Amino acid sequence: MTPAETRAEIERLHAAGFAWAMACCGRNRERAEDVLQTSYLKILDGRARFAERSSFRTFLFGVIRRTASEERRRTMWTGLLFGRDGHEAAAPADDETVSVERLALRDAMERLPRRQREVVHLVFAMGMTLQEAAATLSISPGAAATHYHRGKAKLAERLGERRGA
Repeated sequence: MTPAETRAEIERLHAAGFAWAMACCGRNRERAEDVLQTSYLKILDGRARFAERSSFRTFLFGVIRRTASEERRRTMWTGLLFGRDGHEAAAPADDETVSVERLALRDAMERLPRRQREVVHLVFAMGMTLQEAAATLSISPGAAATHYHRGKAKLAERLGERRGA
């Protein structure tokens, strides 16, 4: 598909794409607009490539869904790590619970080895891909993936221990 054809398909599907983005963003118009714009940029700059294994509409909706999911995760992690408001659906019911969870996560992050902490932070809080995190840290993508998976496992273990799971 040529860039002109891609643009034409995006324009043709814009209304449906926006409706899907609204559904993926809990009817939050501002978030939906951001997610849709980011999705379009991913497609137009080649970060998301249409391999023609499905319809363009299916591909577009998948990109929107993944982008909304990335945004929710980044918002939640940023809120937990830095005290900013997280996504409403991910936020615990009261401020005391938020503070306890935020402190537990910060403690668990601080206890990770430096490289694992850096990769996990770049991916979750900064919304980078493993490739982008690897480039930022000047390490191979394989090393970044290893640090990321080990860091996630340690976080899950430590947070699970804290909750008595």
